[in-house]
Amino acid sequence: MSGQIPRVLWRCAPTGYATLRQLDAMGLRPGGQGVQIELFRPRYRRGPLIAYLYRVDLAKPKRPMTPAKRAALAKANAARRTCPDCRRDAGYVIPTSLGMCVPCAYPEDQHAS
Repeated sequence: MSGQIPRVLWRCAPTGYATLRQLDAMGLRPGGQGVQIELFRPRYRRGPLIAYLYRVDLAKPKRPMTPAKRAALAKANAARRTCPDCRRDAGYVIPTSLGMCVPCAYPEDQHAS
């Protein structure tokens, strides 16, 4: 069994373990530890649901957001909102399926109303 992750059934997880979302809600991060337990929930006619659990006692506090990280994140989000055609901030994330803002993708619909 060496090298394998223990697998337990849904609702049978031992205490002291948490998912990434649960760790995040507690202000923690895995801190370099690998997946400790695989939570397995079989489903009828579909693939199983699998959740990965980490030990809470080995988790470390989340790193604080630095001003540089905050600025980089704001710049990246602004780039996702900027239309490559008209170079305006669309006010929403540009859909990758369109590749441009809705008015640029459908210019004929602007005069239909």
